[in-house]
Amino acid sequence: MQRIAFLLKVKADRLEEYKRRHKEVWPEMLQALRDTGWHNYSLFLREDGLLIGYCETPNFKKAVSGMQKKKINALWQAEMKEFFEELDAGAADTSMKPLEEVFHLD
Repeated sequence: MQRIAFLLKVKADRLEEYKRRHKEVWPEMLQALRDTGWHNYSLFLREDGLLIGYCETPNFKKAVSGMQKKKINALWQAEMKEFFEELDAGAADTSMKPLEEVFHLD
């Protein structure tokens, strides 16, 4: 199982709305994440907009590409795109670049 962490940046003026939207993630989106191998997926947001994502998955590349095949993901990404600064690949899901893991307790 791979442990993946990544960083994104939420626009400062969109923080509250971003948090609200994540309290109401569509059930179909949640199921699509589960179906494509996303486990223990968490997002952490700092007050300046720094977003830290974490998930566990058997294969991160497959998990991302699996989501890209889901219609619900395209709808979600289109709605969420406006919340982020500097998306390298045009959408949050394709702009996630895993951080190097340098320590793990277990």
